[in-house]
Amino acid sequence: LLTSGTALAKEYAAGALRKLAVNSDNQVAIVKAGAIPPLVELLTSGIADAKEKAAAALRNLAFGNSDNKAAIAKAGAIPPLVELLTSRTADAKENAAAALRNLAFGNSDNQVAIAKAGAIPPLVELLTSGTAYAKENAAAALRNLAFGNSDNQVAIAKAGA
Repeated sequence: LLTSGTALAKEYAAGALRKLAVNSDNQVAIVKAGAIPPLVELLTSGIADAKEKAAAALRNLAFGNSDNKAAIAKAGAIPPLVELLTSRTADAKENAAAALRNLAFGNSDNQVAIAKAGAIPPLVELLTSGTAYAKENAAAALRNLAFGNSDNQVAIAKAGA
């Protein structure tokens, strides 16, 4: 359904994967089934609700799974997640920030890629303009980007955090 369904079916499929991906065994199975590339595609081509659910599914797939973090970044998810930080919908901003938080945690390559994709200024902006959940996820993403990365620490300070 992620690749051949209607726009609404793709949204529902991404939503189902979001819920299933909270389980570590399911994370592995979802990735083995090839779900990462179509989820990344939804970040750019899906309807607004599908983008939010795709970001949430990627957030959960990245949580606590270093192989998935690398695969998600390799599939090109970071630039569209950064773009969602400035989306019109609060849910998309929240889930994009949370996905970037998880992708940056314990992964120095992703820390660099996320910063290079321009995530720091919109994450800093969310600290003051976002919902409570967006603020929480933006702060955690910035913490994970800064951890052990002096270039990111400087960029975060310069961005006004």
